[in-house]
Amino acid sequence: MANKPKPRSRQLSVYLYIPNIIGYIRILLNCYAFARCFSSKRLFAVLYFLSFVCDALDGWCARKFNQASTFGAVLDMVTDRISTACLLVILSQVYRPSLVFLSLLALDIASHWLQMYSTFLVGKASHKDVKDSSSWLFKLYYGNRMFMGFCCVACEVLYITLFLIAKNHTENLMDVIVTTLKQGSPLSFLVALSLLGCSIKQVINFIQMKTAADACVLYDTEKKQKP
Repeated sequence: MANKPKPRSRQLSVYLYIPNIIGYIRILLNCYAFARCFSSKRLFAVLYFLSFVCDALDGWCARKFNQASTFGAVLDMVTDRISTACLLVILSQVYRPSLVFLSLLALDIASHWLQMYSTFLVGKASHKDVKDSSSWLFKLYYGNRMFMGFCCVACEVLYITLFLIAKNHTENLMDVIVTTLKQGSPLSFLVALSLLGCSIKQVINFIQMKTAADACVLYDTEKKQKP
């Protein structure tokens, strides 16, 4: 009779899942990207976006090789949130009013943290399981990979583009956006399209935060009603 693998061996194997290794590479890419963000904006943009592409790749690998894991899901979300948060902090130092980007940062972290917490609280296997939601937009976001991809890519492209076109550290955000949109150039189209996707993403973040908060309150209510 073959010996069962030791728990330690099984634990190590999860750490070495292909999608999780891609997650570690993403962390390294982001660390180097932010270290060079002001000395080489273009290099930063390339490395940051490459890390974002790897975010889609690790999900594909998880499905392809049947290596989905709770650790991988948490690693993926934490990496996403930290990298986006760092970029928003940088933009808050480049543009005025800085509160715009700090508010986006707070909404992003709050909505995703609450969603992840409420998912485990109610016993769902994935934070993307939103079939019971009353919001069609929320269900469309997590139910359609193309739509989700558009919104996520639009956000990151908008943030990267705003960082690249900033000329100094006292830019007025609205002035830069309006001036860019009036140019009628390919850049104008890119900013307009990414601004649309990013705006939808922020609406979804708010819906996600409210839905997750409601789930937590419902859990508390049902818990108190039990004898």
